[in-house]
Order: sequence, then structure tokens, then C-alpha cells
Amino acid sequence: MSENSVPGTPPTDNSAGPTAGPAATGRLYGVGLGPGDPSLMTVRAVRIIAEADVIAYHSARHGRSIARSIAAEHLRPDHIEEPLVYPVTTGTTDHPGGYQGAMEDFYAESAARLAVHLDAGRTVAVLAEGDPLFYGSYMHMHKRLAHRYPTEVVPGVTSVSAAAARLGTPLVEGEEVLTILPGTLPEEELTARLASADSAVVMKLGRTFPTVRRAIERSGRLADARYVERATMAGERTGALAGIDPESVPYFSVAVLPSRVDAVPSPGARGEVVVVGTGPAGPLWLTPEARGELAAAQDLVGYTTYLDRVPVRPGQRRHPSDNKVESERAEFALDLARRGRRVAVVSSGDPGVFAMATAVLEVASRDPYREVPVRVLPGLTAANAAASRAGAPLGHDYAVISLSDRLKPWEVIAERLHAAAAADLVLALYNPGSRSRTWQVGKARELLLEHRAPDTPVVLGRDVGGPEESVRIVRLADLDPTEVDMRTILLIGSTQTVTVRRGEGDGEQIVWTPRRYPEG
Repeated sequence: MSENSVPGTPPTDNSAGPTAGPAATGRLYGVGLGPGDPSLMTVRAVRIIAEADVIAYHSARHGRSIARSIAAEHLRPDHIEEPLVYPVTTGTTDHPGGYQGAMEDFYAESAARLAVHLDAGRTVAVLAEGDPLFYGSYMHMHKRLAHRYPTEVVPGVTSVSAAAARLGTPLVEGEEVLTILPGTLPEEELTARLASADSAVVMKLGRTFPTVRRAIERSGRLADARYVERATMAGERTGALAGIDPESVPYFSVAVLPSRVDAVPSPGARGEVVVVGTGPAGPLWLTPEARGELAAAQDLVGYTTYLDRVPVRPGQRRHPSDNKVESERAEFALDLARRGRRVAVVSSGDPGVFAMATAVLEVASRDPYREVPVRVLPGLTAANAAASRAGAPLGHDYAVISLSDRLKPWEVIAERLHAAAAADLVLALYNPGSRSRTWQVGKARELLLEHRAPDTPVVLGRDVGGPEESVRIVRLADLDPTEVDMRTILLIGSTQTVTVRRGEGDGEQIVWTPRRYPEG
């Protein structure tokens, strides 16, 4: 049969493919059948099946094929059928290459069987549930044959779309991102990805269901997780995932975490405050857990500059404030939580390092907030971010000190600088200067030079991870206070810290502190 005998097939130049004698080769089709209901097959899929010479489909050893059953009413008595029977599914195999080796041989043998028909000029339609290139077995034939023969893939409705339709719940809305995951991933990986997802679908359940359920629960999403089994097929089942018996879950089922927009809190849900560390800059520095909590929050509370880093989401309330009202901000967040709201207090870097975690917990330790749940999520702190850009200056013991005298007197700061420097610790100096504090960096330099050599390396990291990032290495004696502001962190080396240039000529300059300290 000619490739053009299928109605609606666009003309194709067969000269690109090999020929068997004077006749052109057959054409390969990967035909998506949709999620199971035959009425959800596309018109194109029905036409190709009706006109094809060969119908191929995958099945387990029992010989029953879901793909064939979907397309059964369109098969002709004179169709040549090629059942591609898996040598192993969930069992074991004695193949010397194990499961992967057995499957590779199976795909190669199946492709060879189809190639015989294609070389004879026959049109071959490989049936695939859902969409052929979406976790479909057809793709293994496609990779082995599409470069050799004229090929067309006919898309089909996926199980993801079918599940959402059956639930009657939006998957994603606005700027949300849909994440699709195989349930075969390790539990830790599933948990991390689910925690950071706006909405998600987990496929390939069956025996993986207990792991998937634990991952969903650990990610804090069990309450809104939904379950769909055999969407659009006989025996369809839907419901809350939390109530599903693991022993009853087949392979053809999915877990759905729907859109968070307009999500209704679970009945009896308590308000809480989550203090979220967003790292020193943008989303690349955000942990999956923090990303998930920011998405799940009903209210976002924080310093305006830090709050602006969090994407705007429909339905969320944002409460920006000045950077000098930490206690008031904490009290406001706790009041919201007392009224049943799920509140994220946004903090840059790590919330426990000169940031909002202490302010929130201090207020939460007093009446009437003692019963309000408070959680703290860590974030990448500025010291570690700047150190990574410069090499490894924090490779040994180090001390973290804030130079701000707004909450403690300078005399205490000076005493701690002396003590840390005398102990030969690397120093990470936060909050070194601002428009109203211009002399502290110069004074700190003088104190440190009493214990350190003039050529001690100093890393100046400004806006690390941001659009104006600048990381420089200078000598302690050359540290210029006018080049330091609140967006800068200083890393002062110990007596053991080394500065090296790598590469030819004026190559990259790096700083590192040895892990081993000299004896004596």
C-alpha cells in the first residue's frame, strides 16, 4: 500500500528512505489511542488504523493488549497483526543482562520484525495507549526505525489530561507549572520534586504506590492529593488519595496534585507560620521545600525587597513592610495564623542567620501566640554563597559576626572580633556597612590587623547570585571601606588561608583554607 493511500496524509518524499527493489518502503505510524475510551481516539488515528496493512501492539505474556482492545472495532479481518509480547514486566529474568538487557533485546527483535513488513512496502501502525511519545512503548520502535523509514506520529489524549477531566479540577492556572513524575523515582527525589511543584501528576503507580504516598505526605501535599484509576475506561475510580488501599492500586492509575489557585483549606486545618529562607538571590538558590511552602502559603509577609523576589500568585495576599520592623512583622504574621491563615514569612539567606527566624520565635514564645505552629525552613546563607564564588575560604573553622551595632553595642562587636581573630578563625562579616554606618569596616580592619598579616586575603562578595554580582579578592591592608555596603559580605582569611592563581598568565584567582591545621 502506498504511503499516500491514507486519507489526509501529507505528501512525503520517499527518496529520503531506503527502497526494496523498485518499490518504495512502507510507512511507519505511531498511533496514539487516547486514555482508553475508544470515542476519545482522534479521527486521524481511526483513518490510519483502518487503512494500515499491519497492526502492531504491545502486551504482557498473558497476551491481552489494552491498546488492541481500544482499537478493536476498527480492525479488519485481513489486518496482519503483530503482537509484541514483553519477555518480562514486574517479574524476574535469567537474561545475562538482567531486566535492562532483556528489554533491549526485545526492542531490537520487535523493531526487526516490523522492519520486515516495512521493507516489503507494507504500512505499519503501532498502537499506543495515550500519546505515543509520552512514556509510551512505541518510542522504542521509533528510535530504532524512524531514521530508516518514512514515519508519522499521531498524538493522542494523555492519561494526565483524562485524569484532570475526570476530576473536574484545573491542573494548572496562570503562571503555574505542571510537573509530571514517574512513580519509580526514589522516594527522596519524589519528595523534593513534589515539595517544589505548583501542581503535579505522578504516573506508574501500582507497586510504587506506597512510596509515592509517603513522598506526597512528606512533601505536605497529602490533603489535596487526588487519585484516578483507569480514567475513561471500564472500572474507573477516583477519590482522595489518602483513603486509597495500596493493595488495590493497578499500574494504570495516577496521583494528581491539582492547581493551588483557589484551593480551599482542608476542614479543621490550623493556621501556621513558616519562616522561609530564600537564599541570597533568585530562584536558583531556593530549596525545593522552600519553593513549595511559598507556593502553598495564603499570605506572604516580609521586607519589601525580599518579598519582591517571590513570584506573584493568584489568590495569595502579600504584606510588605520596612526592614526595621522585624518584631511588628512577626506579630502580624502570628496574628494571621491565629485566624487560621497559612503564612510564609519571607527571609533572605538563611532565616536563622541574622534574619527573621529569631524575631518570629521570640514573639511566638509569648502569649497569646504560644500555641501557633511555627516552622523554620533553611536557606543558603550569604557566607556560603560568596565562599563558593571565591573558592573555599571557609574550608576550616570560621566565625560569623554581624558588624551592625543597631542591636548590640560596638564594644561587644570589637571584643568578639578580637577573640575570633586571636583564635585564628576565618571570619564572615555580615551587615558591614550602610548609608548610616560608614566607619565600622575601617575600625574592624584596624582590629584585625593586630592579629593578621597585611596580605591576608579578604573576599568582598556583593549581590552574590544577583544581577549586579561582584566578587573580588583584596589584601586586608587594602580593604577600602568606601567599597562596602549592606549588600556586601566580607570573608577574612586566617593565617592559613591561601590565595592562588590558576591557569596561564593572569588566570583565575581563588582562595582556600586548608582542612588540616599545622600541629604546634
